[in-house]
Amino acid sequence: MSVFTSTRVSATVGGKEIIIETGRLANQAEGAVWIQCGGTVVLVTACSQPLEFDKGFFPLTVEYSERMYAAGRIPGSFFRREIGRPSERETLVSRLIDRPIRPLFPKGFRDEVQVLASVISSDQETESDVLALTGASAALHISSIPFDEVVAGGRIGRIDGNFILNPTVAEMAVSDLNIVFAASAEAVVMVEGEARFVPEEVIIEALAWGHKEIQPLIRAQEELRSLAGKEKKAVKPAYDTAPLAAFLLSAVEDDIRAALKIPGKLERKEARKAVKEKAMEALAASSFAEDEKALAAAPDVLGDLEKNIMRRRIKDEGVRLDGRDTTTVRPILIETKVLPRAHGSALFARGETKSLVVTTLGSSTDEQRVDSLTGDVTKKFMLHYNFPPFSVGEVKPVRVSRREIGHGALAEKALRPILPQDDSFPFTIRVVSETLESNGSSSMAAVCGGCLSLMDAGVPISAPVAGIAMGLIKEDADFIVLTDILGDEDALGDMDFKIAGTAEGVTAVQMDIKIKGISTEVMSRAMSQAKQARLVVLEAMKKALPSFRTELSEYAPQHAEVVVNPDIIRLIIGPGGKNIKQITADTGASVDIEDSGKVSIFAPTLESLERAKEMVLYYDQHAELGKNYVGKVRKVLEIGAIVEILPNLEALVHISQLDTNRVEQASDVAHLGEEMTVKVIEINGDRIRASRKAVLLEEQGIEWKPEDTARPPRGDRGRDRDRSRGGRERERK
Repeated sequence: MSVFTSTRVSATVGGKEIIIETGRLANQAEGAVWIQCGGTVVLVTACSQPLEFDKGFFPLTVEYSERMYAAGRIPGSFFRREIGRPSERETLVSRLIDRPIRPLFPKGFRDEVQVLASVISSDQETESDVLALTGASAALHISSIPFDEVVAGGRIGRIDGNFILNPTVAEMAVSDLNIVFAASAEAVVMVEGEARFVPEEVIIEALAWGHKEIQPLIRAQEELRSLAGKEKKAVKPAYDTAPLAAFLLSAVEDDIRAALKIPGKLERKEARKAVKEKAMEALAASSFAEDEKALAAAPDVLGDLEKNIMRRRIKDEGVRLDGRDTTTVRPILIETKVLPRAHGSALFARGETKSLVVTTLGSSTDEQRVDSLTGDVTKKFMLHYNFPPFSVGEVKPVRVSRREIGHGALAEKALRPILPQDDSFPFTIRVVSETLESNGSSSMAAVCGGCLSLMDAGVPISAPVAGIAMGLIKEDADFIVLTDILGDEDALGDMDFKIAGTAEGVTAVQMDIKIKGISTEVMSRAMSQAKQARLVVLEAMKKALPSFRTELSEYAPQHAEVVVNPDIIRLIIGPGGKNIKQITADTGASVDIEDSGKVSIFAPTLESLERAKEMVLYYDQHAELGKNYVGKVRKVLEIGAIVEILPNLEALVHISQLDTNRVEQASDVAHLGEEMTVKVIEINGDRIRASRKAVLLEEQGIEWKPEDTARPPRGDRGRDRDRSRGGRERERK
């Protein structure tokens, strides 16, 4: 019988108790915690191992996974198991955990670290992503792995103007704010979220409020470490690069300054490459030539020198790499209707970043179906971001990376609030952003180009959306916010803060930093500066395309809706789907039928749409009172004949209405399978009466009157039946 001793701490945040426990599971990991809120439990582990050689970067791997058994479900995959390619949500949550913890490992620590977070129980009301983020920090904090600072994750919602920390799934459905953030004791370190046109000052207020509210989770982690923490591994003393830096600075400082004044990215890249080659040649001829550590450290030291020189130039002169000041947006180029056969397309360029963004409209059958803990869900709007290696002049394997999934999700969040929120635009929408050239802020180019391509496709958006990326140069208490950052400014700066929205408010935000945190003052300055830049971009977009097009592309799907009697849905579908498959095969149309009787038809051409409508309505016919129909006799009864006047629609022709003369037997006039012209004389719900007699009278020029077709009195009908029986008896004799 195994024995374990567990240590448990708890904290109440947002009115909910969060429990963090260690020593119960996964005790062979260097750090492991069970973190629980309500019925949702996430197991987070942290392990590390030394590398045989320095890879030149910190090899951190973060994997978040959702076990379907957590919600009592069996995976919908063919293999019926979760292990394999992670879902988009799992990838995005993995990024949420990675981004705030990566900067908190000590510089120079190069052991391989793996953090695994698995959702093992889900009440389908408490979100697991922010629990996993806090659990990752806790697992690292109690482990022997060096980790500089504790962080906690939280989600902020807003209902009726009131902030809510870690709202439930039901509460999020009515919230106009959905911001996930990570914070240390001192500052916010990561932000990711979406909003419904919320003002910038509300976002700042929400983050300041959330940072304060999340503090009990910080204290709980510290308490857990004091009770069950392991001694931290020693980090090898870093190689003293000061003498090397001084030598390189004296050898190539002027060359670095000259290279960093070149506006063009490729030209600057070549100049920096030449500087690096010159620096290595100088090292080879110096006393450092036999120092392997110096030669290995030289590229990083050279990068630090570039970083310091660039930052000092911005701080002292207010001039950036491409010659702009700190608030100017790069030149904008916009073209619409770029692709002749696409439903909507736009080319959006800002400086040396250029994206071709394409919108495709589809039917309900094109919706994305996702297997998740909450069940099968569908998406009518998708945005996919591609970043091919040629966009930065490189040769790499072509694959969909975590970065591409993350950038696509951010752009999708930014554009989702402006789409029609009702059934007035029934199309499934897919937007694809192809990054053709990149020098910073390609995700925000996907937002701007995506909005323009939606408008070009005729999607009735509520307002245009634009996005901008903000940077930061922070030296002690001084800081400078940079508008519309370049790729090198992202790499050499302290912050990448992406903000998208309309002229009225924010729709999406994402913030990553390379320092230990930023203040509310910095975020407020960045948001304010970003709004001014966003208005500049929106004005350029308005000049290029003032409003969404009022007509869809001729190549877009044609759509129509018809309403049929719910009782005949089974006829439209047919046995085993035979009839609806035939409609699709004959017309190329997609037919979606709701239980209410609403039928949505999407077809490639107007002609095929009309044909599909005709085939659907074939099964839902309605007779008109007083109208003549040529039908076929389907049954001959004692009291008359059943005539199919329209497909799947039958009428009774009483024996008294079969002829102008008296009819002894219905079979004397009505013959199975023969055509008969009749007039509809009564409609009573789904019962229809028709008359051949009325048609014959009209042919003779005799005015037909409704009373001519009235049912005979019950007694007369009885005598008719008696006479008919008597006649048949005489015939038998």
